[in-house]
Order: sequence, then C-alpha cells, then structure tokens
Amino acid sequence: MVSTVSDRRIVVGVDGSDGGRRALQWAVHEADQHGAVVQAVIAWRWDQPEPPSHANPHPDEERRRAEQVLRDEIASLGGRYLVSVAAEAVEGLAADVLAEAARDADLLVLGSHGHGRMYHTVLGSVSEQCIRRASCPVVVIPVERARVERPARVAVPEPSGNGEER
Repeated sequence: MVSTVSDRRIVVGVDGSDGGRRALQWAVHEADQHGAVVQAVIAWRWDQPEPPSHANPHPDEERRRAEQVLRDEIASLGGRYLVSVAAEAVEGLAADVLAEAARDADLLVLGSHGHGRMYHTVLGSVSEQCIRRASCPVVVIPVERARVERPARVAVPEPSGNGEER
C-alpha cells in the first residue's frame, strides 16, 4: 500500500468474517475512488473470570489473535489499491469500539452477517448499534444474495368459490 496524506478517513470494522472482508474491500475501493485513507479496526475482548486456559486464553493471546486477523485481512487485499490502510486492534465491545473510532471519520463501513430477525432480537446487531451511535454516515455491506436464506414457501389453500376451502 502506498501511503498518502488525506483529511478524509473511512473507518471499517474487521472481524475475520466474510462480511468484514467485504466491508474492508468496499471501504478500500471507496477510499481509492475519493482520495481517503482507511482505518481498519477490530474489537477484541477478554473478560472471562476464570484463569487462562485453552477455553479462556490470556488477554495478550486474544489481542495477538485479533491483530493477526487484521493483518491477514489487510494482506488479502493484495496491494491492488493505492490507499493507506491503518490497522488498529482495540479491546472492548465491537459497537463501542467502532463508534468511538468513527467519531471524527467521514464514513463507517460494516459488513452484515445476514443473521435473521430472531438472532438480532436475542443478541442484537453490531451494525444496528453502530447506526444508532455513530456521528458519521454508516454503510452496511449486505450479505451476498446467494447466501441470504429465503423463507420457505407455504402453500395456502385457495377458496373453492362457495366460501368453503377445498
């Protein structure tokens, strides 16, 4: 990546998922088109009350894992763009970290995971929380159409014409 100086900044949430990857690609392309820089941000947490183990890694391990995911995602761009990409791994809840990182940004870009309505009702959505908290425009890159789950079609009986169902 070639380093450029720009007063336009696009923050993008990266998490190692397909959605995060699509968001990073879109953000870098957008930055390339508009002379902006990209700040790729990954949020990580370590808040297990138990001592470190394989199930509960040490905070340094979690931070290193997050930093590696970020490096891998940026490397996957393959140098196709002449855009400066800064990488930042921040401890905290994803929505809090991303909203704070985008506080003075021109744009926040997030990837959708394509979870259904029930998932969002129970667990919430980082994208939805960021949209509510962000002080800049937010772009959510949707799931690829082929991966979106379609509801099953339900056969509905047609009336027979005399008010009774067949």
